[in-house]
Amino acid sequence: MARLVLDPSSTALVLIDLQRGVVSRDMAPLSADEVISNSVRLADAFRERGAKVVLVRVSYASDGSDALRVEAEDAPRIGNPPEGWDEIDPRLGSASSDIVVTKRQWGAFYGTELDLLLRRGGIERIVLGGIATNFGVESTARDAYERGYHQVFASDAMAALSAEDHEFALRRIFPRIGLIRTSGEIIEALG
Repeated sequence: MARLVLDPSSTALVLIDLQRGVVSRDMAPLSADEVISNSVRLADAFRERGAKVVLVRVSYASDGSDALRVEAEDAPRIGNPPEGWDEIDPRLGSASSDIVVTKRQWGAFYGTELDLLLRRGGIERIVLGGIATNFGVESTARDAYERGYHQVFASDAMAALSAEDHEFALRRIFPRIGLIRTSGEIIEALG
């Protein structure tokens, strides 16, 4: 494994769907609390070094009218989400330099200003974490790959609805489009 060095001026931390309505679910192989704890460590380290932190949340109109609807065997149910379900988990904290992106589907690039904000900020590499590994994180990662971003996946700052789903993305998808490291290794690479 090659030694990783991250330049804070051209690297951003992108955390997917760490919001009240998502982190309240049972996750595997790590609990949502473990994912949040490791994500807080990463966000704090990025902020301390002047690197960008991007908090991505999924949200819809209260009646779900702007939610993606497709014909599928197991399509997500939208309904009327509870008040505050789309609020970023407060344990992540915030800084005036943080970017908050609201998406309306799995991936954080399509239909949002994320790509524009990253490029204008001189960002060439993103560190990804969040929930769920095989939905929001993987979808965002595939789009980032197609846009030419270098990627690092924070393996202990993400989880899925099952350990199998998480492991499949980490073993089969992410190694083809980026590097996989723990949050500790990423913090060390920031210098």
